[in-house]
Amino acid sequence: MKSTFKILTMGLTTLMVTFLVETGFAQQAPTAQDTLMDRITALEQQAFIQKRGEDHFMLAGLTTFGLVTNKTVNTLGGVRTTTRTSSFGNADTYEFSPMLLWRHGDKFLMEFEPAFSNDGLGVNWADVSYFAAPGLIIRGGYMVIPFGLYNKRLAAGWIDKLATDPIGLDIPASADYGFEVMGGLPLGDMKWSYDVGVFNGMQLLPDGELQGAGITDNNINKTFSGRIAILPLSNSALELGVSALSGKVGDEGSAYTASRANMYAFDLNFIQPVKPFSVNIKGQYNIMNVDRANYVNPNDNTQSYSYNNHSTSGVWANLFEACIFKQYIKEF
Repeated sequence: MKSTFKILTMGLTTLMVTFLVETGFAQQAPTAQDTLMDRITALEQQAFIQKRGEDHFMLAGLTTFGLVTNKTVNTLGGVRTTTRTSSFGNADTYEFSPMLLWRHGDKFLMEFEPAFSNDGLGVNWADVSYFAAPGLIIRGGYMVIPFGLYNKRLAAGWIDKLATDPIGLDIPASADYGFEVMGGLPLGDMKWSYDVGVFNGMQLLPDGELQGAGITDNNINKTFSGRIAILPLSNSALELGVSALSGKVGDEGSAYTASRANMYAFDLNFIQPVKPFSVNIKGQYNIMNVDRANYVNPNDNTQSYSYNNHSTSGVWANLFEACIFKQYIKEF
C-alpha cells in the first residue's frame, strides 16, 4: 500500500512539473503578432516623447525701405549736363530678410536668413554653429567672413543709413562658404576676441577685378581670413580690431593661377554714454593688394596691360543719441 501511494505521489508530482514547465514556456514565447505590436507601441512612444528644453525655434529678421535721389553733373567739351533720378525701393534701400533660428540643446544653433529685394531672392547666410566650450564656437556653412567690423555689425540696412554701401567695402565679398572658429576670453581687466576661418575665396577676372568664387571654388587653394580684437577698458567701451585675409584668386590652369590677394583692415568701435547723450563712434580702414599680372586689353585682344592693383578704402560713423528720449521711444 505504501509503495502504491509513493508511485501515485511521484506521478502527480511529475504531472505538475510538466504542466508548470509547459505553461511557463507558453508565456515566454509570444506569437509573432504580439512581438510586432509591442515593437510598434515602443516606436510610437519614442516618436511622440516630448523632451522639454531641447529644441527652440525663433523667427526674427529685418526690413528696410527708403527713398534715393541722385544728381549727376557731367562736363564734356565745355557742355555741362545734369541728370537727376528719384526712386523708392532698390537693391540698397529695400530689403525684407526674415531670420530663422533653431537651437538644439545648448550646443547647436542653426541660422538661415533669406533676402527678398529688387535683385530677387537671395541668401544672406545659412550656417550651423557648435558651442564646443566657453569661448569656443565652431561654425560651418555660408556665413559672413571675419574681416573688419562693417560686414558683421554695420552693413544691415537698419544700421547703415547711407544710400549705398561705402565704396570699396564690397571687397572682399561679405559672405562665403567655409568654416570658422570664434570666441573670446578675459585678459585680466581687459577682454579679447578672435574669429578665424577658411573659405573658398575670391576669383580674379580678366580685367583685374575681384568677385566671390561662389559655392564651387575656382582653384584648389583656400583663402584664410581672421580678425583679432582687444577691449582695453574694463567697461568694454572701446574695441580695437585688426584683420587679415590671404589666398590665391586666379582660376586653376589660367595665366593667373599664381596670383594672390592680400588684404588688411583696422577697425575701431567706441560706445560711451555722456549724459544726456550716448556717443557711438565706429570706423574701418581697408588695404588691398593683388599680385601684378598682365591683363587682356578690352579694346584690342592682341595687346595686354599691367598695373599696380592696390587700393585703400574706409568708412567712419559718428552717432550721437539723446538718452532723454530713450524711455519715450521704448514706451511708444
